[in-house]
Amino acid sequence: MRLDKFLCHATGLSRSRAQGVIRGGQVQVDGEPVRNPATAIAADAQVVFRDTPVGLTGKRYFMLHKPQGVVCATEDAQHRTVLDLMPDELPRGLHVAGRLDADTTGLVLISDDGDWTHRISSPKRDCAKVYRVSLAEPLDEDVATRFAEGILLRNEDKPTRPAQLQVLSPTEVLLSLHEGRYHQVKRMFAAVGNRVIALHRQQIGALQLDPALAAGEYRALSDDEVALF
Repeated sequence: MRLDKFLCHATGLSRSRAQGVIRGGQVQVDGEPVRNPATAIAADAQVVFRDTPVGLTGKRYFMLHKPQGVVCATEDAQHRTVLDLMPDELPRGLHVAGRLDADTTGLVLISDDGDWTHRISSPKRDCAKVYRVSLAEPLDEDVATRFAEGILLRNEDKPTRPAQLQVLSPTEVLLSLHEGRYHQVKRMFAAVGNRVIALHRQQIGALQLDPALAAGEYRALSDDEVALF
């Protein structure tokens, strides 16, 4: 198959746009840049477009390091979205597996595989999320026990599920949750008389945010990482 035709099918680019990015050196085949759109490629060729592997079949899976001020939505009239951080050609059909507040940073998983994202976000799947939390005040000694027993949040009639708290310093902790209620982390600490001043999600299930990713950057997941969910 011609490289430009392959890229059209894999990314949704028009033929002229695909030819333009190929001539511009934005496409690699088997680790080497290819600038001729008519180049014939093998069925098992590894094609990379703007540092992201692309293929004709199969679903797409990414991790993204979300910065502050960006929302977890496919589109938003007022704010920049996580999909806006990706090349225009990639977001077609993609959606976010579990959301973060606009002022929360950290790991976001993005895919066009609805079953996979449901396994991550469904409360029934018990997929833990780990947050690094910076607090306004030193942590009271009994908070870890209270979180493990469940906290009754304001305007709710059921306590939170048991959460695990690891103290890093008097004002910094790791919190592992097994559910995702509205503003849950902030409300849990408010319920014990404290205030969250910074919140960063560093892990979902067994998958940790790649430390090589700066805020706003993303990369494709490996097959082993996809299989974690």
